[in-house]
Amino acid sequence: MIGPSCYITDHDHSTQPGEPLSLLPLVEAPTSIGDNVWVGANVTILRGVRIGRDAVVGAGSVVTRDVGEGERFAGVPARRLSSSQVR
Repeated sequence: MIGPSCYITDHDHSTQPGEPLSLLPLVEAPTSIGDNVWVGANVTILRGVRIGRDAVVGAGSVVTRDVGEGERFAGVPARRLSSSQVR
């Protein structure tokens, strides 16, 4: 399930000091979301991130690294929640 207003991407711009961004190539990496995943509203998932099956990503999070199977992530940047933080 993917909540409203999410942004999921598989690319972004490279950067080089002193060079105009418009002239630089895109950097690509596959992004994948497993089965039975819940992505809350307004989540951003960046290039190259893999989200494992049965995972949950809290609303408003920015996911910059992989989320393992069954894990719960939230925040900016998104971090793994401890079991005491999960309800």
